[in-house]
Amino acid sequence: MPPPPGAPAPAATRHAWIDALRLTAGLSMVGLHATVDGAGQPFPDHTASERLAPMLLRAVLYSARTELFLMISVFLLLLALDHRPRRYRVVLAQQARRLLVPFLFWTVFYAFYGLGKARAFGYFEAEWARLGEPLSWLGFLTLGNVKYHMHFVPTLFGLLLFYPLFRPARARPALGLLILGALLVKREVDGLIYPAFWGSDLLPYLVRATKIVTYAGYGLAAAAILGLWQRLGPGRGAPWVAPLLLLGGLLFAVKLSATAQVVASGAWAFDHTAGYWADFLMPAVLMGLCMCLGHRRWPALFSRLARYSFGIYLCHPIFLDLAEIALARIALMGAELAPLPLVLVKIAWTLPATALFVRALSRHRPLAWTIGLGPLPRRPGPHPKPSLTTGVDRAHKS
Repeated sequence: MPPPPGAPAPAATRHAWIDALRLTAGLSMVGLHATVDGAGQPFPDHTASERLAPMLLRAVLYSARTELFLMISVFLLLLALDHRPRRYRVVLAQQARRLLVPFLFWTVFYAFYGLGKARAFGYFEAEWARLGEPLSWLGFLTLGNVKYHMHFVPTLFGLLLFYPLFRPARARPALGLLILGALLVKREVDGLIYPAFWGSDLLPYLVRATKIVTYAGYGLAAAAILGLWQRLGPGRGAPWVAPLLLLGGLLFAVKLSATAQVVASGAWAFDHTAGYWADFLMPAVLMGLCMCLGHRRWPALFSRLARYSFGIYLCHPIFLDLAEIALARIALMGAELAPLPLVLVKIAWTLPATALFVRALSRHRPLAWTIGLGPLPRRPGPHPKPSLTTGVDRAHKS
């Protein structure tokens, strides 16, 4: 029987809007990485008309970029600390273990798994040589550049170092607007760093340090949304839905302007200033909008599937690589696909294959920890009874 109008949401479902965001962010990354060619470019060797549909699809998917994952993580950490306060060093030790131990596993895995794609695309020798360079492994372990998606974990851990600074935004949600200043600083500092250090081994480290520090704006925005959600209660955010929809629509229109430039040129529109703001603000607007709709009844399926979102994010390149290798071989036989069919084939294979793989991993107790769904490898010494929930899921149950 449904609860009476205006009643608080049941504890088991009151986080359904967050579950929906988690699932959306995980699935969108699959489509996002599938909407480019094998070199990660917007199909520059094809005509503008052939690029149009894939780039429009990418514009939609890019609304839930990895920054949305970062905001969700901060939101859930602060929520969990409400119910079980811990000292700063304890929190960091727990987060390091939950994030960095699986990160180490997947770093080693992708370092060697990538050799298969390197062989298929003719750069095996260079890739093999890269694995023998200590500087490469330094980048793998600190920047996550072993694979295009692995940057998320060290960036998230770096952002969580600042979580005490986000707490004041819960009581003063206006502090969430500092995301605007943080993104402005990021854009300006990046504009100085890139020309000054282009070609230097320091460049990626300076760019990442700038990203982590300026992404504190996302942490403040997430904390502000948490504070508003707790303060407003069910249904009281409804008046903000229309303004946020309007703002989101305007930002998406700007994104389409940047997309038009990409379609016309076949190159990423890094110089599209308005597009920069639209891209980086959209995750905050999307999360705020879902918060305002959080009192509504969301499909229970979101909550059941959301626990697999991190695994989908971590594992989808396994199957995307296989798709790109197979499609490249087909192209060599004279049956090259146009960009849109190519993208659709990659998504149609990668998404279900990844979902089935992650589901199987979640049921395999010795490896479930690699996707955040099982107890981590044991350390020496006494151990508490293991839990099968991740830090994210514990926050949901708190």
